[in-house]
Amino acid sequence: MTRPEYVEKYKDIAIKEMLQNGIPASITLAQGLLESDAGNSALAMYANNHFGIKCHKDWTGEKYIQDDDAKDECFRKYKEAEESFDDHSEFLKTRGRYAFLFELRKTDYKGWAEGLKEAGYATDKNYPDKLIKLIDDYKLFQYDRMQEIAVDKPKKKTEPQIIKPTTSAISASRKLFLNNRIKYVVVQDGDSYYKIAHDLDMRLWQLHNYNETGKQTCLQVGDIVYLQPKRRHSQKEEMHTARFGETMYYISQLYGIKMRHLHKMNNMTDGQEPSAGQKIFLKKGEKK
Repeated sequence: MTRPEYVEKYKDIAIKEMLQNGIPASITLAQGLLESDAGNSALAMYANNHFGIKCHKDWTGEKYIQDDDAKDECFRKYKEAEESFDDHSEFLKTRGRYAFLFELRKTDYKGWAEGLKEAGYATDKNYPDKLIKLIDDYKLFQYDRMQEIAVDKPKKKTEPQIIKPTTSAISASRKLFLNNRIKYVVVQDGDSYYKIAHDLDMRLWQLHNYNETGKQTCLQVGDIVYLQPKRRHSQKEEMHTARFGETMYYISQLYGIKMRHLHKMNNMTDGQEPSAGQKIFLKKGEKK
């Protein structure tokens, strides 16, 4: 299994764990990628253990023995991979030394990466850097902003009007998420704007308009496609530090802010792109 295939296979589980337990999905996925070699390690294949969690005294389940720091060490064995993800969350939540991590924001994946090393999750001094690189390389941070909502959740009067998804088997299989109070879906393998519009019984021009696709017409797995107009500013986040290669369109999609308002808040001209390390303001009233 390749790393992108691993992310695609387990991202929904990581998001579920984040919503239930508060651990950033990016951290869960990055640890899974690193600890299990993208699901290809013997521990992952034969014991469904994706996080290298050892038995410890309180473990009463099945065991898997293999050499690690010492010979014949005991690791937890699970019936299926999802149990490993559940136990990973439980492990972090119930060990007191990790308690300070839950005071961090779910979007602070760098703080979580550094904190895991500080709390003793791994002995590798480069552990935080390895996690952060995986998160940046595969854009895992996008999953930290997801908030799942029910397809049939009643709309408030203040919500922008959209065409409600049909109850067909295709549209029912798509999960809706919420970012900056805007409903969206995550691009799956084989998706196009036309296919998404068809599945959700929407018009193609709506998706192009809501996502300002004059700046981007191709979709990649993991991209965000909004089902409502983006907003003038962020409701929560105040600032974003641009990374190398990021565009204003990418930041616009990441935070659900219309391009023209994002440029205006940052005194930038239409078409101007940020430089690496530049602070991009996301709320009205912010000053450089």
